[in-house]
Amino acid sequence: MNDGIAVDVRNLVKFFGSFKALDGLSFQVKEREIFGLIGPNGAGKTTALRILATLLLPTEGFVKVFGYDVVSQAANVRRIISYLAEDAGAYRNLSGLEYLSIMARVYFHSKDEALEAVDRAVNISGLGDKIHDKIKTYSKGMKRRLQIARVFMLKPKLAVLDEPTAGLDVVHASYIRKLIRDYANGYGVTVVMSSHNMLEVEYICSRIALINKGRIVAEGTPDQLKASWNASNLEEVFIKVVDVG
Repeated sequence: MNDGIAVDVRNLVKFFGSFKALDGLSFQVKEREIFGLIGPNGAGKTTALRILATLLLPTEGFVKVFGYDVVSQAANVRRIISYLAEDAGAYRNLSGLEYLSIMARVYFHSKDEALEAVDRAVNISGLGDKIHDKIKTYSKGMKRRLQIARVFMLKPKLAVLDEPTAGLDVVHASYIRKLIRDYANGYGVTVVMSSHNMLEVEYICSRIALINKGRIVAEGTPDQLKASWNASNLEEVFIKVVDVG
């Protein structure tokens, strides 16, 4: 029994050689929650998410996803999650529709399920007729929308999103923020996402953890953190927390 806990991270440590990227990281994410890890570049956000997605092994500590251990039960974890890397790419010479179709066939054994997933992804992407164009003609924002559609078409129990709007213009970033929030809430998907954009996380996330130098330095809802630190936004909170810590 996981008692409504989707993600349980305990005393997570990760070394890359002599560099300690994670230093006793601990947090929990509730089912159907949109949980944000925020902090500056190099704080350990991506390392934590890659361990969560079974792509890196921890040096110490453990992570469980819906009760499954990410090391000893990695195959079980992979069946219920979908991961979006910050630098996720797609096949340039395929159309958006061809790419989604290939991804759907990888994940779904039933042809009908795969076709249904592709239809869902096309709607999620909001790319319209551009879905038939080759990906090499897409802007960065269009590629990101395609990748977000790929994540959510799988109907994962947990979506792990690393900097989902990094480098996007205002229009595409706004679309993706609204999509994450609306789709997660509408379908009951648990989301763990990282960002260095604290205003973005304040808009999307129900609860957040501020991470610095591989450690959680503050945690709570956006309103709780702003009240605790007498701040008008999360950027102010983070500056104060890091300055004190």
